[in-house]
Amino acid sequence: MDKATGMDRAQQVDKANPTTAVEADKPLTEAQWLIRFVFLESIAGVPGMVGGMLRHLGSLRRMKRDNGWIETLLEESYNERMHLLTFMKMCEPGWFMKLMIIGAQGVFFNGMFIMYLLNPKIVHRFVGYLEEEAVHTYTRSIKELEDGHLPRWSDPNFRIPDIAVQYWNMPEGHQTMKDLLLYIRADEAGHRGVNHTFGNLNQKEDPNPFVSKFKDHKERPNPSLKTSGFERDEVV
Repeated sequence: MDKATGMDRAQQVDKANPTTAVEADKPLTEAQWLIRFVFLESIAGVPGMVGGMLRHLGSLRRMKRDNGWIETLLEESYNERMHLLTFMKMCEPGWFMKLMIIGAQGVFFNGMFIMYLLNPKIVHRFVGYLEEEAVHTYTRSIKELEDGHLPRWSDPNFRIPDIAVQYWNMPEGHQTMKDLLLYIRADEAGHRGVNHTFGNLNQKEDPNPFVSKFKDHKERPNPSLKTSGFERDEVV
């Protein structure tokens, strides 16, 4: 992925952790960031759909309720697709990029499908770490934007796509590229917490704590607040 999006050519300051480094000797351009975002989001929308689909089919086979997991997984997949559609309004990938996405999605979908059948806990843990990488990606892009390395996105006349304004219901005065990246990073942080929490739960019996009603007027847990997710005894 780093090769496909130019991240490996950025010559990270933190060479021990190239993907998670916030600073680089050579910042990426707007075009390189968009390529990375499109590639990332085209893959990130797969696990939620795979998990939701398999749990949906399992619910039909067993003729039992799913305890709220399906809706959250499909919502996650839809959210990632909205990220992709937003960035697609800002660029048009070439045929080579499209071929890479087709190949990556084919491998990733089938891998997720098989692994979710064998051990869904591992899949949710893996997705939690994948979302952590996404958080680092958007954190670095925000910093490069703040440091003035992305002048086109810093231009006051630059307009983000209307689809983003409508989807996130972004208020007037908060519709800049930086605001958009902050919204998307917050989504990724939420997905990270959700999947790490799911990885800690009993896959067949435990309810989804993020849609459950708790006794004693206890508030639902906020998945963005714990990077490693909630332990089972905290939410069940």
